[in-house]
Amino acid sequence: MRLAVRLTPRGGRDAVEGWATGPDGRAFLKARVAAPPVEGEANAALTGLLAKALGVSKSSVRIAAGQTGRLKQVEVEGLDPAALTAAFGPQPGA
Repeated sequence: MRLAVRLTPRGGRDAVEGWATGPDGRAFLKARVAAPPVEGEANAALTGLLAKALGVSKSSVRIAAGQTGRLKQVEVEGLDPAALTAAFGPQPGA
């Protein structure tokens, strides 16, 4: 399953803050990590955070697009929509 995530590096703590809707009407998950956006540290922290929150292995979570931007497309292997909703609540507009 693929989901959009807006990441805030150097956010003071590692946390998923829930769903939001962008100006284009698309839903994305808001997340923050304490790691800086240097040498992939923030991306690694994000994949670890999502893996822990979703109850999957770190190797099941990868950044499919947006490695250097704030808005990322994250691929999670073996994740069904029910598990996503259980972890983060229902997506806006879904």
